[in-house]
Amino acid sequence: MIRVLVVEDDPLLAAGHAAQVSAVPGFTVAAVAGSGREALAAVGAAGAEAPIDLVLLDMTLPDVDGLQVLRALRAAAVPADVIAVTAARDPAVVRQSLSMGVVQYLLKPFTAAALEERLRAYARFRADVAAASGEFGIDQQAIDEALSQLRTAAGPARGVAAPTLHAVVVALREAPAGQGLSAAETAAATGLSRVSARRYLEHLTTTGRARREPRYGGSGRPELAYHPTSAL
Repeated sequence: MIRVLVVEDDPLLAAGHAAQVSAVPGFTVAAVAGSGREALAAVGAAGAEAPIDLVLLDMTLPDVDGLQVLRALRAAAVPADVIAVTAARDPAVVRQSLSMGVVQYLLKPFTAAALEERLRAYARFRADVAAASGEFGIDQQAIDEALSQLRTAAGPARGVAAPTLHAVVVALREAPAGQGLSAAETAAATGLSRVSARRYLEHLTTTGRARREPRYGGSGRPELAYHPTSAL
């Protein structure tokens, strides 16, 4: 689960953002903060045992602004990623936010669907980086593909090639009943890279044509197996 800190000084908006985050599979709200100081305290309280993975950060807060919160997080070497969720439209604020590693910038007012798109894109980015990390690190193509997830707000439908998608669909349909396919198995069956295979499988999951379940076995972490649904 991706642990999220929601930072928003308006209680109604904070509750709404928290509910929207909780509704997206793979995400959980670790804490809600109504000020910059509360946000930094929440990150510190989470510690290394259950760290904050992602901060939804309003840039206009009642005590210290979002840029100061960002600076404090970076100065403390906190590895959490940040999505700015804000009404701040000042180009200087946008530029400084991006320079300090904000991965997405979402302007208020926005729909629940818009926030969900950003969260799903962020989850795909993390999954791509994890899947591509091997004995010798990550190569340029995998980096480019992972970063493209963050740049594509509308989700994985952009850049999905019909012939490649068909090949993944065929592989998934031909998988042994009840077993499904992992990204690595899909890659082997289609000739794709593991990162690309995962992207297409995630696209099928997002569109309801596949579902993912953990597959347990061996002593390592369980891997995700993708199973066709009746819509496939």
